[in-house]
Amino acid sequence: MYLFYYVATFLTRMLLFTLTRLEVSGRERVPKKGPLILVSNHLNNLDPPILAACLSRRVVFMAKEELYYARNISGILSRGFGAFPVRRGEVDRRALKLALKMLENGLVLGLFPEGTRSLNGQLQEAQMGTAWIALHSGAPILPVAIWGTESVRTVGDVLARPSISVRIGEPFSLPALPSGTRSVRLGLATLAIMGTIAGLLPPEYRGAYSDVGAAEWK
Repeated sequence: MYLFYYVATFLTRMLLFTLTRLEVSGRERVPKKGPLILVSNHLNNLDPPILAACLSRRVVFMAKEELYYARNISGILSRGFGAFPVRRGEVDRRALKLALKMLENGLVLGLFPEGTRSLNGQLQEAQMGTAWIALHSGAPILPVAIWGTESVRTVGDVLARPSISVRIGEPFSLPALPSGTRSVRLGLATLAIMGTIAGLLPPEYRGAYSDVGAAEWK
């Protein structure tokens, strides 16, 4: 059932080794089993297969509906890698329930809290769906930062062997949140998630979360 995923992931690793200067740190921090929410910044449609190739576990990504159903290479990869669609701009209850089900089954759920690619390479204001899933599931969160893929747009870019970096942080659980309205709690949870991602990125990529990075760049 997952043959395409494992074959594609293997081929992606080979292509990354051959065509890029890939640097991955923190692989040892990925829990070997149990539910996990992978959260990352998003710079390129190539990010999901690259992140999947950098982890030792199968990752199920949530993909925006228009990308999932697209009749191009991005759509083929989304479906082949086992992603599932979500409607942007509204509360997609079906997608949220499916995300919780994935975690109940002990899988790794891959989410991009910004909801779409960043066009300037910097972190954008995140949507609250990721925080909702994290709060309702109680699953640990694995923050990941990726950069360098924003410069990969054409075949020529690939032939130039671009430098791509993936930095995997320590898994964490959301801290106890003060009582308050639903929107306040989701906002605080979102800030905690995005601050951790920001802390893994070089300062020039932190954008809207430049002041809340949970870790210092080293």
